Amino acid sequence: MKGQTRDMQAFAHDRFSYPLPDGHRFPLEKYRLLRGAVDQLATVTVEEAPAVGWNEIARAHEQDYVERVQAGALSRREQLAVGLPWSPELVERARRSAGATLAAARVAFEDGVGANLGGGTHHAFAASGHGFCIFNDVVVARRVLEAERRLRRVLIVDLDVHQGDGTHALLTGDSQAFTFSVNGFRNFPFRRVPGDLELDLEDGTGDDEYLGRLEPLLAEAIGRSRPEMAFYLAGADPYAGDRLGRLALSKPGLADRDRLVRDVLRRAGVPVCVTLAGGYAEDIRDTVDINVHTIEIFTAWRG
Repeated sequence: MKGQTRDMQAFAHDRFSYPLPDGHRFPLEKYRLLRGAVDQLATVTVEEAPAVGWNEIARAHEQDYVERVQAGALSRREQLAVGLPWSPELVERARRSAGATLAAARVAFEDGVGANLGGGTHHAFAASGHGFCIFNDVVVARRVLEAERRLRRVLIVDLDVHQGDGTHALLTGDSQAFTFSVNGFRNFPFRRVPGDLELDLEDGTGDDEYLGRLEPLLAEAIGRSRPEMAFYLAGADPYAGDRLGRLALSKPGLADRDRLVRDVLRRAGVPVCVTLAGGYAEDIRDTVDINVHTIEIFTAWRG
């Protein structure tokens, strides 16, 4: 142990890299930089993400899709929808990303909080990938834990700037799962899938309006769902300097957002699995900085 109390456990999959064309806009390097920075925090233990099994993935995704991903049989159109070229390394990385969320959720049952230094792949549908997402890590974890009879009522708090259309679609009809999200109204995806409780914000929305509207809705989501666990998608992309975000939150504003989520869940006695979701700042170091502060804020769960 690094300190007198148990360290927060986080799971990383940055060492399972994959090839990308030169100039690709997905910030793959972020994950290596993030792990290096989180390793320096005195209250976090970073572990290698396990690979989730194929049968576990198939609890959230159609078998035909899982097999085609595994075999590299996705069509060109399907690869374009994902936005990442297929490779065996990409598939292994996707399995590790889902495994990290499942492992972090298991830790949260014991410690109150666990984290995936990535994840939040909320654009993956049952039979297709989309928007840099191949497998939906949160829904895979939810379904596995449900099958093990460890988790019935669950709340997804999705504060990535982009609506989690895949998560909403996968959980349609799941009466024990509740989705709450805050979205950029004019942002991707442009065909929406309704969630249980949503707030759409106009371009340029800043700290005060965002935080003022978030707090009562989060309390409402908890009251309506009565969750046994929450999955928190702590997207860095509401940041004013994000290339794909279109909102205008500052770094202190995003830190206040994370503290608000932490404190409201903690007061309600709801353990949380933190995933970091999207972030595409002009300077990759800004995204890393936001992500590190998210992890640091949640280490104070017992404080």
